[in-house]
Amino acid sequence: MLKSKIGTVNSYALGIWRRKERYLEDGKYEIDNNWVENHIRPTALGRKNYLFAGSHDSAQRAAMIYSLLATCKKNNVGPSAWLTDVLAKIQDQPINKIEELLPGK
Repeated sequence: MLKSKIGTVNSYALGIWRRKERYLEDGKYEIDNNWVENHIRPTALGRKNYLFAGSHDSAQRAAMIYSLLATCKKNNVGPSAWLTDVLAKIQDQPINKIEELLPGK
C-alpha cells in the first residue's frame, strides 16, 4: 500500500473489513457507542477528581457515596429524598438491618 495518508486509511479499512461486514449483517448494534460513553462519563470525571480527595480514606468514602447515588439513579429513587430519609433513620437502625436503608428497598 501507499505510504501516504490515503494509503494508511485504505490499509486500515481493508484490515477491519470483515468486522464491518459482520456488523452490517446483524443489525442489532448501534453505529456508535454514545450511550456507553454517556453512562461512564461520571466515573471518568470522578476518577480525575479522586486524585484530590485529600487521602486514601477520603477517596474511599467518596467512592461509597458515588456508588449509593448511582444505586439511587438505577432504582429511580431521588437521591436527595433518600439521603434525607436515611440520615434521619440510620442512628436508630440495627446493624443487622442496615440493608433496609439501601436505595430501592
